[in-house]
Amino acid sequence: MSFRTRFAPSPTGPLHLGHAFSALLAYDMAMAADGVFLLRIEDIDQSRARPEWEAQIYDDLHWLGIDWPEPVMRQSERQDAYDAALDRLWAEGLLYPCTCSRADIAAATSAPQEGTPLLGPDGIVYPGTCREKSDRLGSRPRGMTLRLDMRKAVAGVSDLRFTETGTEPAAVTVSSAELITQVGDAVLARRDMGTSYHLSVVLDDAAQDISHVVRGADLFEATQIHVLLQRLLGLPTPIYHHHRLIRDENGKRLAKRDDARAISLYRSEGLTPDEIRSKLSI
Repeated sequence: MSFRTRFAPSPTGPLHLGHAFSALLAYDMAMAADGVFLLRIEDIDQSRARPEWEAQIYDDLHWLGIDWPEPVMRQSERQDAYDAALDRLWAEGLLYPCTCSRADIAAATSAPQEGTPLLGPDGIVYPGTCREKSDRLGSRPRGMTLRLDMRKAVAGVSDLRFTETGTEPAAVTVSSAELITQVGDAVLARRDMGTSYHLSVVLDDAAQDISHVVRGADLFEATQIHVLLQRLLGLPTPIYHHHRLIRDENGKRLAKRDDARAISLYRSEGLTPDEIRSKLSI
């Protein structure tokens, strides 16, 4: 198997040390395997994506010594592929519209008889409020949130596995029962985006023939959703490498708002790419 990986940032803020670690690790792994490193821009959230942040991504990565083949894949140009997958899943009866807000979900799961809400890869596990209310006949509705009916999706599905080579190397088995109870009906299309992270990342990785997904350990739990979608859509399952997270002095994971650790700030202070590598222990 040839080694093909990617770095897939969102242009919604400055790249920070956590991004640098992930990009450099993926690039180094690809180069060591005489493979290919790709850049993908995850700009499905057009309300937050900005051209200046996308330009800064290119500039910062080049400064770190990373290059990639052109053209760069941009999710905002791939809605047709997402629509085709949603149409297929809808025709198979695996999707349903959901009108619940986050407040609705929080209220439904905080009722005294429910106990402590279960948290899954997307936050509170959806209680299924709209699952039986929705009409699934006819064409797929546009401009609505669509959820995967997890109970139907895992019916008859067995032997879901993926290989993990990161922080806990293992052959990981995906449990159908845990997908139902601990993940729930994941959102595959958001009302204001027409897709979701889970759907787009699976389709994009397949479209780019990604053999090895290198990303942060915070996405490990979401991988079970991705492996299921790969099975449902007839797509290959790559090897996954979930790496350690870069944290601040208080142990908190870095986020886009951590401008104090932005790569561009370190550059302006005169640090070199080798010093960034040293700071990250790469």
